[in-house]
Amino acid sequence: MNKVRMGIIGLGAEGGMYAGFLADGKVSNMIIGALCDTDPAKKQMAAEKYPDIPFYDNYIEMMQSGHVDAIVTCVPHYLHPQMGIEALKRGIHALVEKPAGVYTKQVRELNEFAASKPELTFGIFFNQRTNSLYQKLKQLIDDGEIGAIRRTNWIITTWWRPQGYYDQSEWRATWGGEGGGVLVNQAPHQLDLMQWICGMPKKVYSNVKYGFQRNIAVEDEVTAMFEYENGATGVFVTCTHDVLGTDRFEILGDKGKIVVDGSKKITIKRLTTPESEMSNSMNMQDVMKIFMGQNTGDIFTEEVLEFGEAFGIQHIAVLENFAANVLDGTPLIAPGSDGIYGVRLANAIHLSSWLGKEIELPFDEDLFLQELNKKVEAENKYPVNQ
Repeated sequence: MNKVRMGIIGLGAEGGMYAGFLADGKVSNMIIGALCDTDPAKKQMAAEKYPDIPFYDNYIEMMQSGHVDAIVTCVPHYLHPQMGIEALKRGIHALVEKPAGVYTKQVRELNEFAASKPELTFGIFFNQRTNSLYQKLKQLIDDGEIGAIRRTNWIITTWWRPQGYYDQSEWRATWGGEGGGVLVNQAPHQLDLMQWICGMPKKVYSNVKYGFQRNIAVEDEVTAMFEYENGATGVFVTCTHDVLGTDRFEILGDKGKIVVDGSKKITIKRLTTPESEMSNSMNMQDVMKIFMGQNTGDIFTEEVLEFGEAFGIQHIAVLENFAANVLDGTPLIAPGSDGIYGVRLANAIHLSSWLGKEIELPFDEDLFLQELNKKVEAENKYPVNQ
């Protein structure tokens, strides 16, 4: 095998995009093996656009067809763990879309089953991990460029969605169909990047609004506060009703500060002396100069890095990296087992809001599922989760 035959389950926006990349030969080590969707309209579209590609309306049949070596799950969130397990059962490599699932209990089942099949590749589609800006940011933090982290702040409100977006389909913005709002649909990349770069917090406290500015049952406004193992604090803010939008990620360390603006620019301010040493050694005359804006060049140096990547490059990189792992064991940028971390953060934010108290990680997974099922039952549209 020199190219992985990918089976795409779901031909919506994401699945259609991946099919296009593969059909156009943009992924060097992967081709389309088969397509799958339950919508007859998608079958007609595929027949016209990809006439030579086998099409299935049942994903199990596709997995058993001999046409695919791997699958990617471009389907509603609840189905990701189930489809991942069914693929791995049949010796098929699995690339699950984000989020890995809606609740950690089902994602844990996927992870544990995948661990029993170490010969198979199990990845998650965290394309932002291939973003050169965030790879550089992780390197800076890992290398201790700004020392030990003291505080993280990420305002990511560039997810504006009008009411019409939610009205497109009945499953959107429902507890039983989608599993939540902005935390499970738009912001999983940022939740993953925060823990990938800064580590997992040990405590979460949140203020979440449900149907705040949209006629929906799930969250469209989130403010969450984190506490890390070393006592550092964090704030995460996201929403879907800010048409002007802000994307600003700030990490303060004891040796400096990094600010990411618009996921395009990194500003690194490195202190010439660690802050604690400045506090203990600086006389008040020098302090007054700082207050007056004088001699700041003696306190820190500043470096600005600009980034810009064409749309689709990061998605293609995930597909190529996944295929390379299948073909020659190249390490995965986003191992599937990492998917549980962002889901755990989203679950903790929800649970804190529902219970009105601080949540310590790891939390009671059965309690979360119980509370989620209360929301699903109240909607009376979908069966409760097991």
